[in-house]
Amino acid sequence: MPTHPVLWQPDQASVSNTNLWAYKKWLKATREYDFDTYEELWNWSTNNPADFWQSIVDYFGVNFHDAPTEVLSGKMPNVRWFAGATVNYAEHIFRQATTEYPALIFRNETGGQEVSWASLTQQVVAAQQWLIGQGIGVGDRVAAYLPNIPEAIVFFLATNGLGAVWSCCSPDFGVETVIERFGQIEPQVLIACDGYQYNGKPYSRMEEVAKLRRALPSVRATAFVPYLDSAASLPDAAAYEYITTAASEYTREDLTLRPVPFDHPIWVLYSSGTTGKPKAITHSHGGVLLEHLKYMAFHNDVKPGERFFWFTTTGWMMWNFLQASMLMGATPVLFDGSPGFPSLNRLWELSEELPIHHFGTSAPYLVACMKQGLTPGKTYDLSRLRSIGSTGAPLPAEAFDWVYEAVGEHLWLCSMSGGTDVCTAFVGGIPFAPVRRGLIQGRALGCALYAYDEAGERVSGQLGEMVIEQPMPSMPVYFWNDPGQARYRASYFSDFPGKWRHGDWIKIFPNGQLIIQGRSDATLNRKGVRIGTAEIYRVLDQIPELKDALILNLEQPDGSDHMPLFVVSDGEVDAGMREKINRELKVQCSPRHVPDEIIQVPDVPYTLSGKKMEVPVKKILLGMDLSSSLNRDAVRNPRALDWFINWAKNN
Repeated sequence: MPTHPVLWQPDQASVSNTNLWAYKKWLKATREYDFDTYEELWNWSTNNPADFWQSIVDYFGVNFHDAPTEVLSGKMPNVRWFAGATVNYAEHIFRQATTEYPALIFRNETGGQEVSWASLTQQVVAAQQWLIGQGIGVGDRVAAYLPNIPEAIVFFLATNGLGAVWSCCSPDFGVETVIERFGQIEPQVLIACDGYQYNGKPYSRMEEVAKLRRALPSVRATAFVPYLDSAASLPDAAAYEYITTAASEYTREDLTLRPVPFDHPIWVLYSSGTTGKPKAITHSHGGVLLEHLKYMAFHNDVKPGERFFWFTTTGWMMWNFLQASMLMGATPVLFDGSPGFPSLNRLWELSEELPIHHFGTSAPYLVACMKQGLTPGKTYDLSRLRSIGSTGAPLPAEAFDWVYEAVGEHLWLCSMSGGTDVCTAFVGGIPFAPVRRGLIQGRALGCALYAYDEAGERVSGQLGEMVIEQPMPSMPVYFWNDPGQARYRASYFSDFPGKWRHGDWIKIFPNGQLIIQGRSDATLNRKGVRIGTAEIYRVLDQIPELKDALILNLEQPDGSDHMPLFVVSDGEVDAGMREKINRELKVQCSPRHVPDEIIQVPDVPYTLSGKKMEVPVKKILLGMDLSSSLNRDAVRNPRALDWFINWAKNN
């Protein structure tokens, strides 16, 4: 594959020191399975899901308080894992407690702190005592409106240990968006803060918190975290200082870590909700635990004492995933604020300072650093940084080049893709495999993922629908308040019965490495040829003058199509720039990739979780009335959406 040269190759000494290598040796010693290659190991894990996931339980010493009667029963979507088993996710975090390393490291735009395991434990017990005092027990819902701060993890662990159900939204979410989410699960307790900070500015959310309390009649108690102003208070709410007054009196023995059934809800996450009510995606204690142990150990290679960072807010599933590093005995690094304040170098500076061993971010952040010409590997000492993780959008090949040229040749670049639906990645890093330019290294163990053509047949080396053929434990147990699982079935299983269609275009090469080329529901079906939007964006990312872009293909009533390209640029997009864009797309891709027109826009609309709003904008431009289903509070920059609404009216 000459277009995908090797940029990084692990040596045998490095491979032999990975968690995945240790697991492979353990399989040979205890199961007599001897796999020569990763692909052989992956094939076994996907063809024998019950055996594979039982091996995860055994290898990591998962503590089932009651033994399962069966590992796996039923077929998708009616699957049950480890029936009869009882387990607690938080228990497996607290068994990593140590005096050698901090439990948490926190930084924001003005400072930060380290939290020891002893302090974390004491605060969690204090939070549990308060929650118990409010009548919270197994199955009750605790909803949080908090930024990425230590108190959020304290309350999650407290909730989880009691067997209650956690749900969280970031305070930068609009209040109607939060009500739409929390209203579905009817929480008994609300955890709120006075605001958040971003780009050097404080943003009060006191009015939003008041609206939340009025709109959620199920809430019978509120805890309040004064984050912006330590003197802030909320009427009829328990201040965090009050809740933790007696924290220093508590020890590990005071923790409640209640075993619950394997499929008991651990948390409720939400889909973007830009067009219609967000799906309240409910995961299980046991399923998430097994998946996070597997992925953190084998696909991120996280080890005790390391520092694991991912830039995220509490409104993105990567916040939940970040905490999973604690299962490995690592220290999660929490960051609240803008990654570009006071400059895009801030997070690289933090990587040297702490230091960070595993640096996780979004593809757009790496592209932004590339376009600014940053050279963090020369500016900072990043010798202790082991890996860079990227998700949220396809990572263009040029960003691969930039990482190895500007950040470090020694780095393991892990481009990954998964989602809120499973709170993990389907595809991502493999420590045995080379990193090839523009490619994701491979499919995760236990994830039977294939590319399908329109006839529902597997294809190799060509673009197809991403389909998962076998169940995974971290697939949702259900959507909250979804009678008969109607929305759940329609979301994943309507196109290929008994198989999970995820909604991405994927191309899997014969060596197992792959490319994801955008959402299949925003696919450019151009003159009968399917084009992933990521193909277009990859080329446009190479043009420094362009800041952002949105490509759509609009099917016309007469069977033709029209493909406009909307671009954001600091300067005027004149005839010369339009010619340059068209030329690059034609040369690097094909004439079919050349848009019918190029329109300069002030901004591109994004969801709160950082996804380009391709599908909603397409519906707007096709003249569909979204007034009853489009939730503006679920849009990060609604003014950008207004431009398209107005443009559609006048064109």
